Amino acid sequence: MKSFVVILAAILLTACSGGSPKELYETAKFEELQNNHLHAVELYTEIIDNHPESEYAGLSKERLSALKR
Repeated sequence: MKSFVVILAAILLTACSGGSPKELYETAKFEELQNNHLHAVELYTEIIDNHPESEYAGLSKERLSALKR
């Protein structure tokens, strides 16, 4: 359990520090699984705004659309 908390903290710190689109996307997906949709939406939006040419921007748009349903 302790290692899970450490890994989760590392992921969240990476996401909050403007990580790569892949890291942000993986964190957003994790947040969705944890039913923290508000934070997931923030991360998906960050990907779209800051990395519009990334493949993860398109994936993020799809996830945002799904969350709005």
